[in-house]
Amino acid sequence: MVDLRKIHGFSQLYNLTQGTSDITVAVLDGVVDTDLPCFQGANLARLPTLVRERASATGQMSTHGTHIASLIFGQPESEVPGIAPQCRGLLAPVFADNNRKLSQLDLARAIEQAADKGAQVINISGGSLTDIGEAEDWLDRAVKMCRDRNILLVAAAGNDGCDCLHVPAALPAVLAVGATDARGHPLDFSNWGETYQTQGILAPGENILGAKPGGGTLRLSGTSFAAPVVTGVAALLLSLQAQRGEDPNPQAVREAILASALPCKFAGTKNGRKCLAGVLNIPGAIQQLIGETMSDFVEEQAIAQTVDASGGCSCGGTPEPTETTVEANKNNREIEEHKQVVAAAVPSSEPTATSTVVAAAVVADPSANSTPVNPVTSQGASMPETTTTPVTPSQTAESSDGIVYAIGTLGYDFGTEARRDSFKQLMPAVDIGGTPVPANPYDARQIVDYLGENLSEAKSLIWTLNLELTPIYAIEPIGSFARDVYAVLQELLSGQVQPENADDYIERVSIPGRITGRTVRLFSGQTVPVIEPQSPRGMYGWRVNNLVDAAISAVGAEQAGADEEQMRRTLSSFLNRIYYDLRNLGQTSQDRALNFAATNAFQAAQTFSQAIGAGMELDSINVAKSPFCRVDSDCWDVQLKFFDPENSRRAKKVFRFTIDVSDLIPVTLGEVRSWSSPY
Repeated sequence: MVDLRKIHGFSQLYNLTQGTSDITVAVLDGVVDTDLPCFQGANLARLPTLVRERASATGQMSTHGTHIASLIFGQPESEVPGIAPQCRGLLAPVFADNNRKLSQLDLARAIEQAADKGAQVINISGGSLTDIGEAEDWLDRAVKMCRDRNILLVAAAGNDGCDCLHVPAALPAVLAVGATDARGHPLDFSNWGETYQTQGILAPGENILGAKPGGGTLRLSGTSFAAPVVTGVAALLLSLQAQRGEDPNPQAVREAILASALPCKFAGTKNGRKCLAGVLNIPGAIQQLIGETMSDFVEEQAIAQTVDASGGCSCGGTPEPTETTVEANKNNREIEEHKQVVAAAVPSSEPTATSTVVAAAVVADPSANSTPVNPVTSQGASMPETTTTPVTPSQTAESSDGIVYAIGTLGYDFGTEARRDSFKQLMPAVDIGGTPVPANPYDARQIVDYLGENLSEAKSLIWTLNLELTPIYAIEPIGSFARDVYAVLQELLSGQVQPENADDYIERVSIPGRITGRTVRLFSGQTVPVIEPQSPRGMYGWRVNNLVDAAISAVGAEQAGADEEQMRRTLSSFLNRIYYDLRNLGQTSQDRALNFAATNAFQAAQTFSQAIGAGMELDSINVAKSPFCRVDSDCWDVQLKFFDPENSRRAKKVFRFTIDVSDLIPVTLGEVRSWSSPY
């Protein structure tokens, strides 16, 4: 049994800070029962996700999520005191009690939501078992976005007990967490894949006490429950930075935790890989992060408090050491002694007693294995299975006023067999070679013709926006302009079913809308969020060739010297790369800016024509926060970099134009800016 309060160095860190509301921690798990006494007074908010239910006292995922949330946010003096009780918490339910599997698309969606709401640390006690740590584009992009925005992802390493990897734990910049028992020994089921050797940490994960939905407590084991231990410690370290007047730096905290890790029992043996990068070392992490030992920092705090209490007196004396200072000095001496023992020891299959004691400070919980992302539950005879339980807050979900500007293809869904059959009965028979054939509602051409004559029936369909074959949103027009929006949807779908060489052919669509916080279940069983277009304004149907023609025509007079055929190929490459290589959900500010840049190709064409006229080709596309903006706006720069394919030593050309995405319909600002760059 592990007592988290006895983790080496934790009490001293907890005495320095219990967290601050300036630090926001997100928990992506099951629904959390926030009505429990341990959460009373906690600063918690539930994000609107695809999981809409309330916490259930008997639900496995509610149990999992509530347990994990209590480890971080449980209030002092309650039956489950958490590690960072004063930090702000975001609860994002992603695992439902009736469905413990989660698509990587929906996990990526939740990560983006947490990031947009200000999370600096995100806890994910789940994952998908992979061969080499690969992830789908959705999840890979969401993790990269967190890295670029300096957000720390902490994820369970998995409970398969093998030399294997889970995602997101194995993705770059994520901090993976494995589990140890009370002695600091890696648990048999904790994974130890290659990537974890440099980005994985061990923490306590056996028989961890946590809150239970409906009331009471229970003990669970697994890497799922080791992850929130590390998440909580990371939140306290960020709070410590804020307390010192520094800007909290999540990636610096990650590096400090990894760099300060201590060897575990198996270090230097054939089972050494099970140690990952080492065992959580709180005093060492503090020293790595702020350049001082814990005892030095505690002494500074004591002196500062003495000066404050005396009205600013500078008496030059040395204050009496406090109990906390004495204990901190003792802990640091133990660390130094431990390091000396490890350095002097000859590797053997039997660890020294000292290393065993220190390693007991860290234990992680196991995460489930499957192609979709699974929650990680406890492992062993005391637990019925090996999947984690998602965290589910019990309050009702808040409505979201988020904006979406997404690119994809239109689709439609019936939701139920009965709805499909009703269309089949109402649609007229089709004449094929003089023979009437019953209508096929799955034939988009027949649906288009039927809706053309009966537009009111468009409301009976579930309209979807798809990336490739994956629905990402349901489109539900409402309000005064709903009929106009349905008419545009019918027109866009009509263009999609045309031959590719037809003048009216539409290859993709751009849809602006607001996220409603509601979801709809498709006939396949997939649940997708609902977006509401406010009016037909901003809805575009486009094909690459038509956009390229219009863009070239717009700048032709100014850039007559440019190679039109070369510019056509490069512009086509630009538009296709945004859709295929940089495909996104169109929800974050960066993604909306990028998607609008693709749709509004006129400005892009002007940029390209200047570069292509000089014989250059597209190298990279990046989006960054713009230093130029208006009050109460959200401005981003789309940066296009070009290179000379025939002269690698020639300076690259960089073009940047600004897009304001604060409104439902993005707008471009100012003129295109350009400069040369050696990189």
